[in-house]
Amino acid sequence: MKEKPVLQVRGYAKRFVLHEQGKVIPSSYDVNLDVYPGNLTALIGPTGSGKSTVLKGIYRTYLPSDGQLLFTRENGETLDLAQVDEHQVLELRRNEVGFVTQFLHFLPRQPSEDIVAQPLVQRGYRQEQAHKLARDMLAAMNLPERLWGISPATFSGGEKQRVNLARGLIAKPRLLLLDEPTASLDSKTTDRVVSLVESLKHEGVAMLAVFHQPELVTRMADRVVELETPTLTATPLEEIA
Repeated sequence: MKEKPVLQVRGYAKRFVLHEQGKVIPSSYDVNLDVYPGNLTALIGPTGSGKSTVLKGIYRTYLPSDGQLLFTRENGETLDLAQVDEHQVLELRRNEVGFVTQFLHFLPRQPSEDIVAQPLVQRGYRQEQAHKLARDMLAAMNLPERLWGISPATFSGGEKQRVNLARGLIAKPRLLLLDEPTASLDSKTTDRVVSLVESLKHEGVAMLAVFHQPELVTRMADRVVELETPTLTATPLEEIA
């Protein structure tokens, strides 16, 4: 029997409304893809094709303009992420859907190991266990131990990205979204990320990732979906109403 996708995107589109200018700007249009357990689907395409917008729509940072985002939960229930309410969105983010963005967001003065341990604590792990796993993940990300107990506010871009990846990968969500996960990383740390992603595949995590480096697509992707820049131009708002 063919394995069922964790995520099925059908006819996804996102348009941004600029009320002050009275225009509607297309970003993503008619996106269709499947993401399977234990597989990584790579989303590629030129700048402006809406790759990150697709990820943000699935994570519900953006509310989709059109289409279905059919997510199958661990209990077998299928939800349309385009339709679920905000309480469901937060519950899914806590337990089943993770997102590693290009930017690390954290509370002021929060130590790096606390940032990484947070997803596990939210899932009910004991503080000691969560912090041990967080330290193990930071070590795997090649972040110097002297930085684990301090805030990443003054870290370099590469160091922040290591903390960001450690937090995203540690939770092993059912669906993991990755937006240029190896940006700002050196080759040694990139190799470690590739190894960790392969480990997550073996554990059944479904992944959808945006890449700009063709060599990483070749190394990591099981499926590739290429987006094209929308040919639609900005439309006056009155024509949409």
